[in-house]
Amino acid sequence: MSTQKATGTQKQGRMMTGAEIFVRSLVAEGVEVVFGYPGGATIGIYDALVDLSDIKHVLVRHEQGATHAAEGYAKATGKPGVVLVTSGPGATNTVTGIADAFMDSIPIVVFTGQVSLPLIGNDAFQEADIVGITRPITKHNYLVRDVKELAKTVKEAFYIASTGRPGPVLVDLPKDVMAHKTTFHYPESVEVRSYKPVVEGHPKQIKKAAEVISTAKRPVLYVGGGAIQSNAAPELRKLAETLQCPVTTTLHGLGAFPENSPLAMGMLGMHGTWYSNVAVSYCDVLIAVGARFDDRVTGKVEAFAAEAQKIHIDIDPSAISKNVKVDVPIVGDVKRVLKQLNEMVQRLDTKDWLATIQQWKKEHPLRYRSGDAIRAQYVIQKLGEITGGDAIVVTDVGQHQMWTAQFFKWIHPRSHITSGGLGTMGFSLPAAMGASFGRKDLPVISISGDGGFQMNSQEMATVVEHKLPMKIFVINNGFLGMVRQWQELFWRRRYSHVGLSNPNFVKLAEAYGCTAYRVEHSSDVEDVIRKALAHKDGPVFVEFVVEQEDNVYPMIPSGQTVNEILDMPDPVLKPSNGVPEESLMTVVKG
Repeated sequence: MSTQKATGTQKQGRMMTGAEIFVRSLVAEGVEVVFGYPGGATIGIYDALVDLSDIKHVLVRHEQGATHAAEGYAKATGKPGVVLVTSGPGATNTVTGIADAFMDSIPIVVFTGQVSLPLIGNDAFQEADIVGITRPITKHNYLVRDVKELAKTVKEAFYIASTGRPGPVLVDLPKDVMAHKTTFHYPESVEVRSYKPVVEGHPKQIKKAAEVISTAKRPVLYVGGGAIQSNAAPELRKLAETLQCPVTTTLHGLGAFPENSPLAMGMLGMHGTWYSNVAVSYCDVLIAVGARFDDRVTGKVEAFAAEAQKIHIDIDPSAISKNVKVDVPIVGDVKRVLKQLNEMVQRLDTKDWLATIQQWKKEHPLRYRSGDAIRAQYVIQKLGEITGGDAIVVTDVGQHQMWTAQFFKWIHPRSHITSGGLGTMGFSLPAAMGASFGRKDLPVISISGDGGFQMNSQEMATVVEHKLPMKIFVINNGFLGMVRQWQELFWRRRYSHVGLSNPNFVKLAEAYGCTAYRVEHSSDVEDVIRKALAHKDGPVFVEFVVEQEDNVYPMIPSGQTVNEILDMPDPVLKPSNGVPEESLMTVVKG
């Protein structure tokens, strides 16, 4: 007997179970993909999904993978990612991904099954207080106690997740509520009391910012992920080019401003470029756009851009002057504020300032040693050259993450996806999977270290099942590389539990049914990257066996200032540690 697939929201006004109302609410919300894993508490919901063709359900192999996939989908598309899991361990397995989304302001909505209302608090089978557990790491969360409130709750969840400063929202769904019946009405809009995001910047503050900018001789635009979240790349580029102002980005801001522009300085912070950090240190006006002055950027707070007047544009009022006191705060949507600001500013006289920065770029470029062993930096640089920046690159956490941020030239918004604030190893593979479901216009490339890859490698099964045309690159140095680097530099090279005994990654990938390559020589790197990019019939896996003991430079040690910046020691080239030489300082201060 065939089952007729229902589409759309034509069922409004009919009596339905909570499970049916839930799935039709997702349809009404425009949800295209759900990443999930069924269980006893959600079995009614999964039964209701059988009769629905509007939504693609992706069966992951672990609930943490579901949350990271939802994050990758959200970051790549700008639309909320959706997760559906069962109660107890199903719910608790989502916690890391929820915390990751909270730290990085990623809009996801996580629906968790729950035991029936009368059993809550009785230590029932597979019961967990997921609302209490996730309260500190969600924008808001709900326990649905009445089926009549279900549709409205779903609407509110998506509204809260995707407005203001985006973030995760969790909705807990008791099993009996999903079985209860009521009439289905999905609201066209909702209004949440006490939640009123400010999107329009105050005109007087924007005018004041324009006045401060007009006095600048050494301005810098410091751009964070908020510029990408608000789709403000065109307005940002117009502002930078109008002012002739150099631009540096945070890890999450990469792609907001094209790095093929002469105004681009790349990433700043602990592992940012030498010249971006020095430029921020000596700028006289710092324009922070959708950034939060986190510790990996500022180092020693008292010394960060100490000579600059600081303008801060952010939609989250709690982020203003939270870490660094600013002179001109502007609360509002970045895109809208920049559009107004662009109407008030004029070109600045920055010729000498730009010439100085250009000199710094020549004297202190990003660099690495070459030789017989493959360098991870070389792999990433070649990947950037071959793709021309036309790719969505999803990194895990560690040395490869920083090298990718440094050596891949970012051109497009939403082309760089990574775990920043929480620093979650195991992020890349499932997040790239989520991005692949959301975007078909660009190749999706996952880059992981050998440690991080193994934390969620089970999602290889999901990737292969759906024949996603992903490129999965593993940078294998046999170490937990970033921890090893810190042990080398700051702990007298006492390597404590950082060496990895790895499986045969190629055989593992092939066991999942994936085409796989192993690269051990630099001369083979370019050829294999081209083969991988040309592979269209499902995923392809490539292991690059790289130099084991390599460090990420530049590096500003934690809590230090630009004066303590470490650059790559080199027996031939003069080390480039520290602040600019006196001859350059004259130009800077001029």
